[in-house]
Amino acid sequence: MSTADAHPGLSQAEAERRLAAVGPNELPRPVARSVPRIVLETLREPMFLLLLGAAGLYLALGDLSEGLFLTAGAAVAIGLVILQEARSERALSALRELAQPLARVIRDGAEQRLPARELVPGDLLLVGEGERLPADALLVAGDVLRVDESALTGESAPVAKRLALAEEGGGDPAPGEALSPHLFAGTLVVAGQGVAEVRRTGAGSAIGRIGRSLADIPSEPTPLQRTAGRLAGILGVLALVFCAGVAVAYGLVRSDWIDGALAGITFAIALIPEEFPMVLAVFLALGAWRLATRQVLVRRSAVIETLGAATVLCVDKTGTLTENRMEVARLWTRVGESDPRAGPPAADALALLDLAALASAVRPTDPMDRAVRRLAQGRPGEPERTWPLTAGRMAVIQVWGEAGGARLAAAKGAPEAIFTLCRLDPNETEALQAAVSRLAVEGLRVLAVASARTQGGFPDEPAQADFAFAGLVGFLDPLRPEAAAALAEARGAGIRVVMITGDHPATALAIARAAGLDVGAGVLTGAEVAAMPLDALARRLAHAQVFARVVPEQKLRIVEALKADGEVVAMTGDGVNDAPALEAAHIGIAMGRKGTDVAREAADLVLLDDSFPAIVGGVRMGRRIFANLRRALTYITAIHVPIAGLALAPILLGLPPMLFPMHVVLLELAVDPTCALVFEAARSDARAMRRPPRPRDEPLFGPAQVGVALIQGLGVLTGVLAVYMLALQDHPEAQARGAAFLALVLGNLVLALADSSGGGRLFSRDRVAYWLIAAAVLAVLAAVLALPALAAVFRVALPSADLLALAVAAALAAGGWPAVVNRLRLARAR
Repeated sequence: MSTADAHPGLSQAEAERRLAAVGPNELPRPVARSVPRIVLETLREPMFLLLLGAAGLYLALGDLSEGLFLTAGAAVAIGLVILQEARSERALSALRELAQPLARVIRDGAEQRLPARELVPGDLLLVGEGERLPADALLVAGDVLRVDESALTGESAPVAKRLALAEEGGGDPAPGEALSPHLFAGTLVVAGQGVAEVRRTGAGSAIGRIGRSLADIPSEPTPLQRTAGRLAGILGVLALVFCAGVAVAYGLVRSDWIDGALAGITFAIALIPEEFPMVLAVFLALGAWRLATRQVLVRRSAVIETLGAATVLCVDKTGTLTENRMEVARLWTRVGESDPRAGPPAADALALLDLAALASAVRPTDPMDRAVRRLAQGRPGEPERTWPLTAGRMAVIQVWGEAGGARLAAAKGAPEAIFTLCRLDPNETEALQAAVSRLAVEGLRVLAVASARTQGGFPDEPAQADFAFAGLVGFLDPLRPEAAAALAEARGAGIRVVMITGDHPATALAIARAAGLDVGAGVLTGAEVAAMPLDALARRLAHAQVFARVVPEQKLRIVEALKADGEVVAMTGDGVNDAPALEAAHIGIAMGRKGTDVAREAADLVLLDDSFPAIVGGVRMGRRIFANLRRALTYITAIHVPIAGLALAPILLGLPPMLFPMHVVLLELAVDPTCALVFEAARSDARAMRRPPRPRDEPLFGPAQVGVALIQGLGVLTGVLAVYMLALQDHPEAQARGAAFLALVLGNLVLALADSSGGGRLFSRDRVAYWLIAAAVLAVLAAVLALPALAAVFRVALPSADLLALAVAAALAAGGWPAVVNRLRLARAR
């Protein structure tokens, strides 16, 4: 009788009743920043201190309209910060829901997977190697487990867990006790599998009572965010120093200390790139959300900065290039060979299937175990003893009791391991290897099966038993239809794809050839990887793209050799022992469906659908995010050049001030949503996946980007300053300021379009946000120039027709030339 029959678990109705009574199985989440806290933190920023200082100065002088406008501008700016925080928080909340751990339970007599937060006391929880326990529970069936409880006790050595006795289960157990049946939330199963009855959930669990959560690690700023924050802070201090310097110089030279203070504040506000930290936070949060929509869950934001630089993708064959939908395609015995898909197998093949089922998990999660169990259910109940797969013995062995006290052991695993277990002579092994190779060449994954019978107890070591070889089982795992196209796209992007599998070399080559991988260098086996010195392995890896019979420990050597050769490595993994390789890789990618909790915790990314196209899609999206973020930072820097220059140049040239704080505030209100909405939503460059990966040491915003930003900014500064100086010769100061301000705003909008378009279409769907922002800004500007009350606040007047034409022409030329350069570069590239 199976566990599901003996313990059908709770009914769905009873589970829902208990969930309503005890609440969800989760600890309180960190409280999101409140609106008052966001406002307080924003008001500490240098720019807002300067804004409030300017508003206070205007109000003190009796300029009520200017003071109120600046106060309103500061309020709107704070409102934009709150909106961006809310937008980022919504994206992060959606990611948390996607990252919600799943639990395997038995309810209504059937196994099902459900979010761990829905577990209730009394649920029957299925646990296995590599899984983190989602609730406190009592082990009631299965193997003796080994559990790492260091998260609760600090002791690194795993402790053994036995099955509970009938009278056990009460009291208040403590973690760390050896040979106890009690399991605790947050601890990790490192060996064995079993069934546990949930006892305590959420805040009532051991980890809940001490108030710690391993699942919700507080997010920290990425290195790039820390750098941007430091840069903004340093520039903020410099801005305050310059503010004082400009105010003093203006007062001494012109004997006008009030206008000097306003000029100093204007220059300081113009100098601070306060958008840098906000833009980085928004891009990383929304970038992670966009990756999640493509089935790639980001666990560490910093990896978004690395994705576009990946030069090598190391991928598993099973479930990544293939569908992970195994079916038994061949049954080989010494009597004959049959395909169970073509009709009922012969008696010898059925006997082989029955033995394979006895060596498979009773509640299978492995695709091959499931394929076997679909054809042969095996015996009811649980095996008396199980030896799981290990690096030294690539086979699973399970012992079953028989009538009269006899024992039957069934073994299933890699052919080489089974041949050794059966102690076959070299001639027989050679003949069987030929059969294995023939099946492998057809693209089948081949496992061997053996059995041993004993009277009385079974030996402590399987090698001491007399195993008899039973036959071979060939499994077919179809190639994903989209894998070949994704591989071609990766090659076009200059990314080398390396396939790593535990399969037979012939199987690996057949699948690699079908997927379109270059198999000219042949196949490298795990044994060869382990035997080679690191430098020799690095030389071989320059050409080898197919690896077979690789165990998880050897993946780490492959990663280290690739890194030693200067590659930026992305590595996929799903098992407990894959964690070191995932940690060592520049980009660790865990499987979301078949991966263990250990692999997911070690990885930077989690593939929600385990498919290779999702990895390539993630690289494509990573390149898009990187490119758009670089454009946004370039634009921010570029637009601050003319603002700062126009605040300072008139003072140095002896001209009337062109910019006052209210002008800068209006420009900043346009810059923030432009960066957060327009640049973030810009489409990927059509050539993004036709270029080689960028060098890993290439900074996101380095000297080259600073140079481009300065050139663009100086172009707008020159154009606007020329308009102002020409206008002052024949027109009143207010009209000249109005024309120059029009040129500055319009030049800003044109430059934003040029920098964000990347040479794409100007009226595509992803440009909707830009045109809405541009329309709103131009409407406000028209009101400022046309309405006398607003014009008086901004100290401008409506320019004459000739001045308007000059301002528009200067703006288009000064802001639009980068778009012309981009178009010419694209034309040459074609």
